[in-house]
Amino acid sequence: MNAASPTVTTTPGVMLVRVGQAGCALRWDALQQCWRWPDPVGSQLYAWPAPPAMPSGVRMLETARVMACCTSGRVLLGLGKRLGMVELPQPGQPSRPLQAQVLITIDAAEPRTSISDGCTDRDGNFVFGTANTAQDQRPIGSFYQYSQRHGLRRLALPAVVSAASIAFSPDGRRMLFADAARGPIMQCDYDAERAKASDVKPFSAMLEPGLGSAIFDSAGHLWSVQGGALVQYDGAGQVVQQIALAREAAASVAFGGDELRQLLVLGAQGGLYGLPPDLARGLAPGVADSLFVDSGSASIGSTRT
Repeated sequence: MNAASPTVTTTPGVMLVRVGQAGCALRWDALQQCWRWPDPVGSQLYAWPAPPAMPSGVRMLETARVMACCTSGRVLLGLGKRLGMVELPQPGQPSRPLQAQVLITIDAAEPRTSISDGCTDRDGNFVFGTANTAQDQRPIGSFYQYSQRHGLRRLALPAVVSAASIAFSPDGRRMLFADAARGPIMQCDYDAERAKASDVKPFSAMLEPGLGSAIFDSAGHLWSVQGGALVQYDGAGQVVQQIALAREAAASVAFGGDELRQLLVLGAQGGLYGLPPDLARGLAPGVADSLFVDSGSASIGSTRT
């Protein structure tokens, strides 16, 4: 575990679009070949590039901070204490606010917690965590796996103030996670079929306060949003580089595009950026965001696209 901080490379980035009021949870939609993200302040769900005959943003009736694209083309959302599913409008249809179908309420007896981070594992299950939104900031947040096959299952991981940095290694056998308020980034062995986490140990110290989203690339390197900057770690937890956007703090990051060779960064104020050629050159391609299996069973085969 390495806490050494390299020199931060600051870049204006290549701005692709700026929409909405805030950014979080950037995801690559392999079915529609676009990036998607929710705006938790403006209650919008955005896409870039917008699919043909579709608006770039669709209003939601509820606020979401966490999302996953699904095998059916729908979108799974973390709506406060609930998981819900929305149907996206079809091309040419009039745009109307998205009403989520509620799937499950999380920890209903504890009013202080809310879904704070999540992504789909390599087998199509949605793995997410909660945060304590009260002023006491006690570590009462938990980690869960949700699937249509098994429903909700709690993972045996340490309680946190705010779950963050949930990511899965390219082979899906290792899960990373963190407490956004405290760090460090942790790792564990992960069995998707049994929803079992074991051999929990540190991966690396956080370099900046405020851990956010995290993803792996195909080389097994971790890309972690920390304190508004982007930190790249190698597979052993050693820091490779640190990148900061000059115009706004980074909120999330995702690979996508042709052969998953584009690494895009979503700003906290709604700007979507690519890396300039000098920083993007030589980077390993990404690993596709797995699709949440919302028809049939998960944990029985790969959903990687």
